[in-house]
Amino acid sequence: MATRLLFRSLALGGTAGLSMGCAPSADAVDGRDVVFDSQGYFVATVDTRRDDIELFWRNPDTGQPFASLEALKTWTAGKGRMLAFATNAGIYDRDFRPLGLYVENGKAVVPLNRVHGNPRSGNFSLLPNGVFAVYDDGTAEVRTTDAFAASGRKPRWATQSGPMLVIDGEVNTQFDNGSDSMKWRSGVCARTAHEVVFVVSRAPVNFHAFARLFRDQLGCRDALFLDGTISQAWTPTNGYAGAPAFMTKPYAGMVAVFPKPR
Repeated sequence: MATRLLFRSLALGGTAGLSMGCAPSADAVDGRDVVFDSQGYFVATVDTRRDDIELFWRNPDTGQPFASLEALKTWTAGKGRMLAFATNAGIYDRDFRPLGLYVENGKAVVPLNRVHGNPRSGNFSLLPNGVFAVYDDGTAEVRTTDAFAASGRKPRWATQSGPMLVIDGEVNTQFDNGSDSMKWRSGVCARTAHEVVFVVSRAPVNFHAFARLFRDQLGCRDALFLDGTISQAWTPTNGYAGAPAFMTKPYAGMVAVFPKPR
């Protein structure tokens, strides 16, 4: 059953960052469990007209990576910001840096990665990969890396990952319906310019099944894989979904959603 997550502004000490008359809206992220082909998923839908999507990697106060959703939650709470949803934002390299494009508040911290590597070296090289981007006007999109580069648009927030799950309404042809590569997986699509859908699987699935969920159940024409075995998502009402805690590792970029001030 769908669970609408309700948030109410609280009169708590230490929330001086929220000015009077600018309390967040009560309605925020729509989080619900979905069963598709006998597999469970947690689906979070964000309306960018009500909610702000941002990306975080390093703590601005210390310069050190947040590394975990718990650390991000603690920091945002200390700044008086009501975190409505969080998840890891994509694949990273051996130095715990985002492997592809990473844009934070308009600054490209890591450039677009267009190197065509060996698919056996990791999911990012299973082509095409792609970019999830949010723009200054609040619109969002998921596009292949080549299409994103050709557009020339400058995002306010962006993460590059891969592979693309769905491209122009079609499941990525690199995927095998009978694949035995079963892992916890997370992904994202922009169903419309203002409606972003994040998903984490409740149990291991293969790429083909995960892609069909986005296309056939969620109605996404373009969807991007974010990460695998270590992926989790969090909401205040539902808590954590995704991989078991003992399987997670330090994250690089993370997605955070906040209700817009009213």
